[in-house]
Amino acid sequence: MEGPFFGLFLIIYAISVVGNLGMIILTMVDYRLQTPMYFFLRHLAFIDLGYSTAVGPKMLVNFITNKNSIPYNWCATQLAFFILFIISELFILSAMAYDRYVAICHPLLYTVVMTQKVVCLVLVAISYLYSTFVSLLVTVNIFTSSFCDYNVISHFYCDSLPLLSLLCSSTHEIELMILIFSVLNMISSFPIVVVSYLLILAAIFRMNSTEGRQKAFSTCGSHLTVVTVFYGTLIFMYVQPESSHSSDTDKVASIFYTLVIPMLNPLIYSLRNRDVKYAFHRLWKKLCSTFS
Repeated sequence: MEGPFFGLFLIIYAISVVGNLGMIILTMVDYRLQTPMYFFLRHLAFIDLGYSTAVGPKMLVNFITNKNSIPYNWCATQLAFFILFIISELFILSAMAYDRYVAICHPLLYTVVMTQKVVCLVLVAISYLYSTFVSLLVTVNIFTSSFCDYNVISHFYCDSLPLLSLLCSSTHEIELMILIFSVLNMISSFPIVVVSYLLILAAIFRMNSTEGRQKAFSTCGSHLTVVTVFYGTLIFMYVQPESSHSSDTDKVASIFYTLVIPMLNPLIYSLRNRDVKYAFHRLWKKLCSTFS
């Protein structure tokens, strides 16, 4: 049974790597994609590649060796990078939502504010710095605590909550810290996305031009799809009552947001976005003419 699973997850991870690397390269080399929207998209692709790589390769190796184990230091490293990238994605999606709000609702302000590179750089830098701080704080607190002799977790990667069940010392402070940061992350990112899109929808419905509405919807459609899938999975994972949780359900949901979502994001942006498709065709023609 492990053979088919290995093949399936290898295909998913390979598509994720090719898609996200392709998106990073495309938004760097095509001059028409040198806008704030695609600047954030490049970082979203980098983050998706990061947390899928933190989990995927090790899981594939376990399938080959038929040995579901991970060294202590690797486990700490995997947890640190996973937390860093998953929190970064929350804030990059928020920045992208705000970028779309300014572009559609305040186009004159957009040319003054968002097109300045320093603004985009600061937003991304704050996201990475904060995510790194939380990641190191949680990881260091967990791995400087006392572990019991029992060292088996019912999961396919090192996540914070399963690891807490292995600690012999009190986990109350770490659990409280994780809860506080989780709530802080959600209330400082999700409302920005919701309010931005409510204001965008209101602005779209006030437009008199049908062409303008279609252009606005096409601009926001890809990002809204990505946001819905990502936040929907996280809400399913962490907001449902404790009594509704099951180990198997949590594993399926974890696979979805660690491997499937990073694969879907570049596909959504490439299939639904005309600028990305045209940029790919231009790059493909250039490569073909170079090697022909």
